[in-house]
Amino acid sequence: MRNMRRDNRARNNKDAMQNKIIMYSIIGVAVLTVILVALLMYSRHLNEQMQNDVLDFEDMANITSDNNSTNTTNTNTESVSTEIGKSINEAQNEITNNTSNTNATNNTTNTQNQTNTTKTTKNNKTTQTNAVEEKEETKKELSFERPVEGEIMKGFAKDNLVYSETLQEWTTHLGIDIKADKTTVVKAAEAGTVKTIKNDPRYGLTITIEHDDGYQTVYANLLSSEFVIEGEKVEKGQSIGTVGNTATFEIADEPHLHFEILKDGVQIDPSTFIQ
Repeated sequence: MRNMRRDNRARNNKDAMQNKIIMYSIIGVAVLTVILVALLMYSRHLNEQMQNDVLDFEDMANITSDNNSTNTTNTNTESVSTEIGKSINEAQNEITNNTSNTNATNNTTNTQNQTNTTKTTKNNKTTQTNAVEEKEETKKELSFERPVEGEIMKGFAKDNLVYSETLQEWTTHLGIDIKADKTTVVKAAEAGTVKTIKNDPRYGLTITIEHDDGYQTVYANLLSSEFVIEGEKVEKGQSIGTVGNTATFEIADEPHLHFEILKDGVQIDPSTFIQ
């Protein structure tokens, strides 16, 4: 009897232990299930939250872009609204005024350009006229005067012949001989530049002066040329030498000045230029 009780008790304890194990197992499974469900829900929540954050960022970008577009649109709208707010007459008047202003500006510019061109042309003509006048004033007409005072002993003979006392024959004479005493001062017949001073084998000590327009004057049969040097500029009436008797071709004649005038290298009659 006692053993039966012991066996019943042991059986009851074993059943109780099994029931506890089953109960704890069920509780553990339930707890694990709850945890798994909670984790799944939390994971889904996180995914939804991340998607919402991405959408919020895109929305912000779209809102910024929309704001910029709105501002541009507003600006354009204001400009368009301003233009639309004008009447047709006002727009036509503005176009007419702008055209008139442009034409007026162009006309003013053209007038100024024409005026400046006219002034430039006038100034050029004035300058040219002044230059011509100055050149004419500078370039005076040549008028030769007697290099010495005295009578003409022998005249110019180019196309006919004159008798030479020295050569004892009839020859040409390409200048004039003006009678003058020895040492008489010889003066330049016209302003110019002393070209040469030389001893000519026929005409003795000779001075040649160059003048404007291709003219030259020759002073021969001189005693001296102490007043000038070659290359010197001389004035009309300036002393250049003295009368002598150094011309071998005219040594038999009385003391005189042999005087010639050349134009472009050709002798011409000095009597037609001097009184």
